[in-house]
Amino acid sequence: MSRQRRLGQRGEEYAAQWLKARGWTILDRNWRGAAGELDVVALDGEVLVGVEVKLRRSEELGAAEEAVTPAKAVRLLQTTAEYLACHPAHGERLWRVDLVAITLDARGGVQRVIHIENAVVAE
Repeated sequence: MSRQRRLGQRGEEYAAQWLKARGWTILDRNWRGAAGELDVVALDGEVLVGVEVKLRRSEELGAAEEAVTPAKAVRLLQTTAEYLACHPAHGERLWRVDLVAITLDARGGVQRVIHIENAVVAE
């Protein structure tokens, strides 16, 4: 497994635990649909949330929260809608797409976590 993939998995694990500590229920991790993948699928109360996780080792290439391109945003919306279609028990729920952006410090520890609700919205 590549170093980049290991870092991505670390970020996804950290984000899932971070959300869980805030009372969220984690339903799925790395769920794949035709349009793409959701890093985390969770319930925030009664709202189903597709969560994109971005981790950066530094901000030299920009902040983690700036890493979602317009094309990625469309795929996240499509994939979250597909998740609902594939899971009829959740089909009537309100839903949204959030971003959890994690920045590491020079030693590899978590320096900053930013959670952006409704980070991706349909235009």
